[in-house]
Amino acid sequence: MSERAAPFHCPYCGDEDLRPNEQGHGAWECAACSRAFQLKFLGLLAPATSDDTTGRETT
Repeated sequence: MSERAAPFHCPYCGDEDLRPNEQGHGAWECAACSRAFQLKFLGLLAPATSDDTTGRETT
C-alpha cells in the first residue's frame, strides 16, 4: 500500500489548511475552523448494473 492520501479540503468549512491530528491514522485538524475529524476507508462499492448509475446495490 502506498502513502496515506491526504484530504484537500475541510469537510466542514472547505478550507485547505489541514494538518494531521495526534489522535491517530486518518485524523486531521482544520486550522481555519478549529475542527478535528477522522477519515476511514470503508471498502469498495459493488459494480453498478446497467440500469443503476448510483453505484449502489439494489435489493
